[in-house]
Amino acid sequence: MKKSKLAASLLAVTVSLSTLLTGCTTVPDTSGNSSSSTNSSNGGSSSSTDGNSSTSTGGDPSPDTPKLEFAQGTVLRMATGYNSKNTGLFFDADYVADKGENGAITLANGKSYSAGDLKPTWVAVQEKLGMVFENQYQGNSAAKEWEFWKERLSEVDMVSGTASNLTEAGAAGQVVNLAQYLDQMPDFKAYLDANPIVRLSIAGDDGQGNISAIYFAPYFDGVNDIERMPLMRVDWVQKLLDGDGDFAADSSGTTATPACQPYMPTSGKVEVEVVTKDGNSTEKVTKDYDTAGNIIAKMNDAGSMSGVDAVNMLRKYIDEAYGGYYGTTRSDLFCGQNAAWDADELVALLRCVTSNAQTLNGTDTIEGLFSREDNNNQRRVDMFRFAGSLFGVRGLESRQDYLYVGNDNKLHDARQEEATYVAIERMNNMAKEGLISTSFINNSEESSATMLENDLGFMHYDYNQTQTVYNKSKLQEGEKYMAVMVPVARWDDGTGEQFMRFTESWRSVKTDGWAISAAGVEGNTDKLNAALSLINYAFSEEGQILMSYGPEEFRGTGTFNFNGKEMPVISDATYEELWAKESGNYTNYARRCLGSTLSFVKSQAFEYQCTHEVGKEGAGYISNAIGKGTIKHPELALADNPWYTSVPTVLPNSKAENDTIAGFTELGNSGNFGQSKDQNNLLVNIIAGGFTGEGTTSPAECAATVSNSWNGTQYLALKNTAWDILLEEFANL
Repeated sequence: MKKSKLAASLLAVTVSLSTLLTGCTTVPDTSGNSSSSTNSSNGGSSSSTDGNSSTSTGGDPSPDTPKLEFAQGTVLRMATGYNSKNTGLFFDADYVADKGENGAITLANGKSYSAGDLKPTWVAVQEKLGMVFENQYQGNSAAKEWEFWKERLSEVDMVSGTASNLTEAGAAGQVVNLAQYLDQMPDFKAYLDANPIVRLSIAGDDGQGNISAIYFAPYFDGVNDIERMPLMRVDWVQKLLDGDGDFAADSSGTTATPACQPYMPTSGKVEVEVVTKDGNSTEKVTKDYDTAGNIIAKMNDAGSMSGVDAVNMLRKYIDEAYGGYYGTTRSDLFCGQNAAWDADELVALLRCVTSNAQTLNGTDTIEGLFSREDNNNQRRVDMFRFAGSLFGVRGLESRQDYLYVGNDNKLHDARQEEATYVAIERMNNMAKEGLISTSFINNSEESSATMLENDLGFMHYDYNQTQTVYNKSKLQEGEKYMAVMVPVARWDDGTGEQFMRFTESWRSVKTDGWAISAAGVEGNTDKLNAALSLINYAFSEEGQILMSYGPEEFRGTGTFNFNGKEMPVISDATYEELWAKESGNYTNYARRCLGSTLSFVKSQAFEYQCTHEVGKEGAGYISNAIGKGTIKHPELALADNPWYTSVPTVLPNSKAENDTIAGFTELGNSGNFGQSKDQNNLLVNIIAGGFTGEGTTSPAECAATVSNSWNGTQYLALKNTAWDILLEEFANL
């Protein structure tokens, strides 16, 4: 279905977004603390209430639709949070002990909080909506939290879980179908109407064969924006590549015996569209392989060489291949607004960096590519995600397993495609040359923080804000760690193979959310309506701000323009505090201190304000390129060209189908494709150690094994059945 057709369909059902709450009653604080709840196991509360007053919330539904009403002080038992005991609704004792003193933590609003107290965001929600929160959160990941409570759902009212297990639970009647109450949730409904891919991503089977149910409130870790990006020690690139004349060094190492082979052409010319250096427009730059040759082929022909010779070979190549376009500021090829680098040029740069440690850090060792935590598979998988961007492979950053929408409007599975393993083999060749960190190869303890603090690591692929913060906390004056443009690669979007920049790392619905326990609220209209009201409020404009920024007392005066919208600014005290308590990491501060960004819609505007100036510079280049169309990406819509459609986070397979899929253990997290800390992943293993093991000795054999021996063919057929159902459902809007 075409995007224009869908938009026309949705226009007819769109409702007005209301941000005002009506009839809300404040819960009085009788505790003497900033929190007004207790952790009583019987659902009680320290807040006094007469038990007769009611609260309604949200924008106005239809006059004929009953408003959501519930008794003042209604208690919601919350088994909800993000991913640890520090990121729940209530302050954890260990965190208070670590960040506070004398048994309390004092925040920028001047208030003190003890262990077990409700965090400021949720105090504000209590006061606004007139409900009371009780802590039942175990401090697990979403998957583990659900696993803990799924047999005890009568003991909780709201619970965290993954999109897949909550959707499956909904079809089994274990969690409430929110779609039945959308008319009473005007803010939530308006959000879904305005964002059709969101509705597509959370659709579930209503138990009667209709794909119209919604079993969880979706979470966005930022909306419609790039997620991960390459980051480099820009000062090192400048030191090696910029300036007149030849590069010279008193001492250098040597490059390894070549293992990497050319990815880009070895002859001919390639045109690439880039943003101009001033950022104001776009232009075409030419890679002239007839004149310059392919840099990897040239280096390979030369064999192992000194670091100095490698740098001068790369300098000459840049001058010749781009016809002097970059002048003596050759680092712009990688780090500038007008960057046009590709995988071959990156391999050449990594060879130069790792063989010139004496020049760059004064030692004999520099690690090239590294991950955020080299002993944590949850982070090590970013290496194969980066491979997708480098070598033009879809599905490696999918929100739904390893699926992507092809130009045939069918789902495809990266695990079953030979091209995936060819790309992974290229990464393994980089490892053989010592261009990937030894700690990654050995699965040993190392982190991006220590890599940067010790001037040991050059580059990785990660979140901009959480990593560029190290410019202030880990790097010295003159050192610069910055996000750089995504690479040029071969892509075929159905219009023919072309050299362009495309990122699959696009923010959309995350794979976890919050659901209402059917057994928990059964027979209790107050609890049900309170939970529904909470979700509705979270998707109002006011609620979205609160869930991102925390209460007004943490904000400053005025607004700033972010992506075309006026957004609040944080106070100076808040900014100082997030550096003091969380070393400038806004996300950690928001979750651990404010209780915001735990679910629902996270605004990137707060994060942007808190980003180090170096972080803003690199992200600004990338955002400008996206805005001007020189970086392509999936769309949060059913795109005219389906290749650009984001894969839904959840697909509406039946319980029987999901049970069948669950039986394909080789494909799952417990089998060969886990993406959590202690799980096994074939793609990571191949990058680190090459092709080993029965049925996985080559790219072709890997793809065939997944399809034929590990039930990949059946898996993909079941997923496409659900995808077709979704498309039909939305065609009938």
